[in-house]
Amino acid sequence: MAKAKQDYYELLEVSRSATAEELKKAYRKLAMKYHPDRNPNDKAAEAKFKEISEAYDVLRDDQKRAAYDRFGHQAFEGGHPGSGAHPGASGFGFDFSDLFDEMFSGMNGGFRSPEVNLRGSDIRYNADITLEEAFNGTTPRVKYTTAVGCDSCKGSGGEGGEEPKTCGTCQGRGKIRTQQGFFTIERTCHSCQGVGKTIENPCKSCQGTGRVRREKTLDVKIPPGVEDGTRIRVAAGGEAGIRGGEPGDLYVFVSIHPHRFFQRNGTDIYCRIPIVMTTAALGGEIEVPTIEGTRTKLKIPAGTQSGHQFRLRGKGMAVFRRPSARGDMYVEALVETPMNLTKRQQELLREFEEGSKQESTSPQSAGFFSKMRDLWGDKGL
Repeated sequence: MAKAKQDYYELLEVSRSATAEELKKAYRKLAMKYHPDRNPNDKAAEAKFKEISEAYDVLRDDQKRAAYDRFGHQAFEGGHPGSGAHPGASGFGFDFSDLFDEMFSGMNGGFRSPEVNLRGSDIRYNADITLEEAFNGTTPRVKYTTAVGCDSCKGSGGEGGEEPKTCGTCQGRGKIRTQQGFFTIERTCHSCQGVGKTIENPCKSCQGTGRVRREKTLDVKIPPGVEDGTRIRVAAGGEAGIRGGEPGDLYVFVSIHPHRFFQRNGTDIYCRIPIVMTTAALGGEIEVPTIEGTRTKLKIPAGTQSGHQFRLRGKGMAVFRRPSARGDMYVEALVETPMNLTKRQQELLREFEEGSKQESTSPQSAGFFSKMRDLWGDKGL
């Protein structure tokens, strides 16, 4: 004895007064729950899926729904409610493409519009500058070969500027949809390559792409304080888009040459300055160069040791995107030992050595050897 069919409204878990939108929402919820792809090798789920698909196929059609409301299942005896289904539908008379769109609508917004990217590619350009240029800022003129809009067709791709027409194969969708059992498969349209539009008479200069390769020149502003490896974006400086599509961007990567005198650490500048022994011992004043190309005076206290660092506030690098701010400059003293002394100079140094107490004139050396004696006694010292 054949099993009695369950009421279609009960199958879809809706009332008999449900609107078309409520029916659709209820069906999609149940169809996604019982779809064979989500329930592999589950015969019960497959049977349930067929039942709710059959129920929705009837109730979504106003004429079939009216007949069902009046006569029930007997209204369709002698023929399956889905017998008049179109080729793109399943064996239950329901077009699974709607379900497919719903299930995968989160991926790139579904498949309702062409997905071909007509935007031009971005371009990378490496700019080599000096540390002085990084401090002051610079505007180098860069030249590169790229795709630019075709003058002959004004970027449309059609001869004489003729505008593309809607593709007759995919009706402008850029995709061709076919049904294979429970699955809806979409492929890129072979006629328009996914663009959704075709050109009957391609431009002879650009072969229908709307762009040609040509040398391009741009003045790129590099602001003061830029650091090595900084990426500067020039909007619309990249390749022109296909058939009038959005242009790409130009990305300028800054590389700063090593300086022969200054070393940089963030916004601070470091350098080493040789100081003659007499100046380091007696004190004095010297001039040191700065990154802006000037000189500044530096006071050397008496008894300055090699390796001592002097800090010059506000004499460092400019701060990126903060024109009035600057880092500091650090000067390391390198006390130079005299060379090629005359006989008289040697005699004077010996007199100095004999007449001075090591503890007062050379405290670091005296302290060092004192520690050595504490460790090993007078042996070897």
